[in-house]
Amino acid sequence: MDTCVWIDVERGALAPADVEALTHGEPIFISPVTLAELRFGAEIAPDPGIRQQRLAALRRLERKPLLQIDGATGSIFGSLAAQIKAAGRQHRYRVQDLWLASQALQHACRLLTRNQHDFEDIPGLNLVLYQLARHKP
Repeated sequence: MDTCVWIDVERGALAPADVEALTHGEPIFISPVTLAELRFGAEIAPDPGIRQQRLAALRRLERKPLLQIDGATGSIFGSLAAQIKAAGRQHRYRVQDLWLASQALQHACRLLTRNQHDFEDIPGLNLVLYQLARHKP
């Protein structure tokens, strides 16, 4: 699952039941990349209350099954980055997304995200896309 999914759940914009429906009950894993992104977001929160809320959410997520990053993941990542660069697209600002995609490809997992643009050019990646409901003002 992309980091945005966890953030949407934490903010209440996506219910756990929605995630269950989108994943059809398939196992859900967390990546060290996601843990790093969420830790960063928690630690830079200027408000202590928000920081504590984010850290509490992170502690809950740390109990999820973790997909390790290993040599095979690194090989897939290098190949993806090279393919994207060869196609004339930028790969450097997308490092975290490429790690997540590499893990999904390595383990033949689908990747749940609402950020289609971040992943749509990655060959062989099986994306599950969702959109958040828009609230009318």
